[in-house]
Amino acid sequence: MKHPFHLKAVWNGGRNSEGHIDTGGLKTTISIPQEMGGPGTGTNPDEMLLGAASTCYLITLAAMLERSDITPQDLTMESEAIVDVTNNVFTYERIMHKPRIVLKADATEAELTKIERLAHMAEKSCMISRAVAGNVTIETLPTIVRAGLNAV
Repeated sequence: MKHPFHLKAVWNGGRNSEGHIDTGGLKTTISIPQEMGGPGTGTNPDEMLLGAASTCYLITLAAMLERSDITPQDLTMESEAIVDVTNNVFTYERIMHKPRIVLKADATEAELTKIERLAHMAEKSCMISRAVAGNVTIETLPTIVRAGLNAV
């Protein structure tokens, strides 16, 4: 079964203009980020790729935890992307996912070990991670804690 996704984009002007995208669930302004010499309004391809990779990973991890009958008390994540600019060539080098999984205080060592394994498997299972494989390094640095206790 195939699932099509559509995006409409408008860009009027040159490099330092801004445009608009509409993908149904996402309607926003786009431009080149200020860090790269653009106006920095709305979002940009770098943030959108990071957002795609991060949300895909997080949803995949949540599904894997659910299938394993593990219900975290809290599941949050921060992600970071590194884009290198050398000789005016832009290279999306690395994405680092830092999920934080909080479990009940009585979680067993076996559950903690399983969750650590699932946190790394989710990155390999996410379709966005697979789509950029070989071009962008993706790293997962999970923090797993029992409620009221320190990180594992």
